[in-house]
Amino acid sequence: MKYEEIVAKAKDIMSEKDLSGYAGHLAVQINITGEGEGIFYIEILDGKAYVEPYDYKDNDCTLISSADDLLKIVSGALDPVAAFTTGKLKIGGSIDKALEFQKATSKLKAAATKAAKSAAQKPAKSKKK
Repeated sequence: MKYEEIVAKAKDIMSEKDLSGYAGHLAVQINITGEGEGIFYIEILDGKAYVEPYDYKDNDCTLISSADDLLKIVSGALDPVAAFTTGKLKIGGSIDKALEFQKATSKLKAAATKAAKSAAQKPAKSKKK
C-alpha cells in the first residue's frame, strides 16, 4: 500500500468514529514503517478528527507501526495493548495520551453502525426475469 493510500484509509476510518463526546485537543503523530513509510498526524479537536500528511511537532504522542497493523488498530481489528505488548506498536511520548486516543476512537458513529447492521440483515434481492 502506498503512503497516500494509507493516509486516505486513515481519513476514512476516522470519519466513521464517534468523537462527539471528546471535548478538547489530542494530537497523535503516526510514523509508518516498512511499505508505505511516512509520517502523518491525527488530530482530535472538540469532537472532530483531522488527518493530514504532515509531521506534527507539537504532538501528545507518537505511534510507530507498519501500515497494516496501524490500520487494524485504528479500525478496531487489533487491540492496541496487545499490539504494544507484542512489539507491533511502539509509542513515543505520553502513553496516557496514547490510551486516551484509543479510548476516544473506540466508538463508531451510531448511524454508521446501525446502517451496517441493517444492510447485513437484509436479504439479497433477487432479479425477476
